[in-house]
Amino acid sequence: MSINDLSKDELELFSYKDLTNMLLKEKGAMNTVDLFKEITTLLELPNSVFENKVGDYYTTLATDKRFLMLEDGKWDLRENHTSDKVVVINDNEEDEEDEEDIADGKEDGEEDVEEEVDDFDSDRSDDEFDDSSDDDLKDLVILDEDELELEE
Repeated sequence: MSINDLSKDELELFSYKDLTNMLLKEKGAMNTVDLFKEITTLLELPNSVFENKVGDYYTTLATDKRFLMLEDGKWDLRENHTSDKVVVINDNEEDEEDEEDIADGKEDGEEDVEEEVDDFDSDRSDDEFDDSSDDDLKDLVILDEDELELEE
């Protein structure tokens, strides 16, 4: 049974996701705007619904695992696409370089770089680094619990 054969009352029983699923099965990959326009047309919804809800519709598709966005920006059913592609790179030179880097304890893309040693003068006292935050505390008054009770 085609989605176009269903009455408006029957279509209203389906969610947007279910209608999208049916459309993609029948028509193949489509972009977000075309899909939602088709749904609003089938349900005879006003154009304002399309304008106000197309963003929510996109989010719904993006979060539903049944749908997959293709590289060209179109949506399709995940079941129509497999991920069994295996890429094999047969570049012996690159493999030998990687093996040398691993033996040296380096990761991919790291090159031989001399480490810079920070000459920190440990003879400095802590007073030289003081940012004079004590000035902020000069007006601080410390009260014990008895004094607090007297003030109340």
